Amino acid sequence: MKIGVPKEIKPQEARVGLTPAGALTLLRAGHQVAIQKGAGMLSGISDSEYKEVGCEILSSIEAIYRSSEMIIKVKEPIPEEYNLIQADQLLFTYFHFASSNQLTQAMIKTKAICLAYETVEEQGKLPLLIPMSEVAGRMATQEGAKYLEKTFGGFGILLGGVTGVQPANVMVIGGGVSGTEAARMAAGLGANVTILDTNLERLRVLESIMPANVTPVYSNSYTIEEELKRSHLIIGTVLIPGAEAPKLIRKEMLSKMMPGTVLVDVAIDQGGCFETSEPTTHDKPIRIKEGIIHYAVTNMPGAVPNTSTTALTNATLHYALELANKGWKKACKENKALLKGLNIARGKVVYKEVAEAFDLEYIDASSMIQ
Repeated sequence: MKIGVPKEIKPQEARVGLTPAGALTLLRAGHQVAIQKGAGMLSGISDSEYKEVGCEILSSIEAIYRSSEMIIKVKEPIPEEYNLIQADQLLFTYFHFASSNQLTQAMIKTKAICLAYETVEEQGKLPLLIPMSEVAGRMATQEGAKYLEKTFGGFGILLGGVTGVQPANVMVIGGGVSGTEAARMAAGLGANVTILDTNLERLRVLESIMPANVTPVYSNSYTIEEELKRSHLIIGTVLIPGAEAPKLIRKEMLSKMMPGTVLVDVAIDQGGCFETSEPTTHDKPIRIKEGIIHYAVTNMPGAVPNTSTTALTNATLHYALELANKGWKKACKENKALLKGLNIARGKVVYKEVAEAFDLEYIDASSMIQ
């Protein structure tokens, strides 16, 4: 199969869809791999490293799309790429369709095969979300601590405090991968941490693995409203696979927070779990509303591309190899995890939550692989 890796052109996105090690695996399996010139540069990977393993280097994004049967990316295509995508071309990347009707309609129009990292599901887990969730969770605490500084309009509190001075209070909403990593980082810096989840079994696990300064608590509206009154940093990580994230903090709740509180919305790719969140970028990462700092960068792991690119390839390569070896139809027929990754195929919406998000006709994905 002819596989193409374009340079990411979403603003401030520095990751690349495939490392040289990943490319070598595909090449040794008999596939062709073309990399756009400079695609790996911001991740610390030179064109010569790709050349050394046998990749072809193409000068333009147009050449990559024109010559490839499968595109391996990191982020969803942006409008400049829409017209480059061909019918029946397989796109393997993060899409987060439920947060963008424009993207959904554009991909329907292309009649391409859109297989989304974020909905590939195996044994109840989302293996292609996990590495980036780990990065985003850890970054959420790191960024939250920074924006608590008075320089940025924050409360002016050091996350871990110092001798004789109370540390900051951190509330993490969601005890999944991102939430766990965020809580672990905040605890490691010495903060008082409360982590909320609605799954009692998960809370028991968190109780057993977290340090003493982390308190797992059952999540409900009352608890969230009480905790936000005393929290200096609030990190939201709740999402529903393939669907828009639930809004757990409403606009009217901002007035109950301490001025200078920081909200970090890790779920912003899926619409955000704070009602007042608006997508931001790495060059302008925050918005201040009613004295509350909102950090809602849509590609948080893009700030640490060297780490993120390697972690992502480690997770995606097995599936990319299967798709290349078998073709998308056979691969999805034989691997139900990949079948769940299908979101849009040949102009049809085949992921229920995406169809429901925009009131579109839903077609069962299994009907597309017969």
